[in-house]
Amino acid sequence: MTYRNLMAPVAAVVATLSLAGAAHADPAAAKAAVDAAKAQGVVGEQADGFLGFVNSGAASADVRAAVAEINAGRRQLYAQAATQNGVSPTAAGASAFRSVVQGKLRPGDFYQDAGGAWVKK
Repeated sequence: MTYRNLMAPVAAVVATLSLAGAAHADPAAAKAAVDAAKAQGVVGEQADGFLGFVNSGAASADVRAAVAEINAGRRQLYAQAATQNGVSPTAAGASAFRSVVQGKLRPGDFYQDAGGAWVKK
């Protein structure tokens, strides 16, 4: 079985992942906070499938909490996908970034390239 065939189920599991989706007390508020922070260049999508801070000094406590909650939800999804597919959670997160998150990036969003540098789409 090729890596691509192995990771297809991982992509299916994480396809339910919205760009901000997570187990947050108020998912709409968390998504709104993250979307606003993305528009301001404060938060971006990391190559490992998690949210990260492009400009951590500009992140409010609310944004930090929203990012933490969203990343916790993603961590759970990646762990489930990894278990189901016999891969590491790290591989599942990276696959989710490539197959789901990257395709949802909007112009102006920041993401990390393979080298870890922040790039503006």
